[in-house]
Amino acid sequence: MERLTDVAAAVESTVESLLGVFESARLAQSPAVPPAQLRVLTIISRNAHTNMNRLAEALDVVPSSASRLCDRLEATGLLRRVPDPRDRREVRLLPTPAAHRLLEELRERRRLALAEVLERMSPARRAELVRALAAFDDAATTTASDGDSDGLRTA
Repeated sequence: MERLTDVAAAVESTVESLLGVFESARLAQSPAVPPAQLRVLTIISRNAHTNMNRLAEALDVVPSSASRLCDRLEATGLLRRVPDPRDRREVRLLPTPAAHRLLEELRERRRLALAEVLERMSPARRAELVRALAAFDDAATTTASDGDSDGLRTA
């Protein structure tokens, strides 16, 4: 059996390739949205109750930095700030329909870019990859939920 550090190095190399494919898909989008802003949109689109403090925690930044990111997204029409109906002192962050379209277009670009790479693999290798990724996902999810982590995955 291979040493775990060798396997980890192979996974790391593959992740770098995957990130390259994703970055190419992001840059092909017009207009290209910076990664930090995409991360904000992804976070707020997954949780309807995101406020500035929760966003800052998820990004691991101070609230003022999160607020500046939101200012830029609001100026481009991708984010709305609305009073939280549960607590009027809080502001809820909501993606606009344009943000939903942008994220869906990006997902589609990523899928197409991944499909181009996967097409160069044999069907048997693709099946092996799916099984290995499912096993990795199971192991990562189990570790994240059983450990002291909050079990959340980030974009």
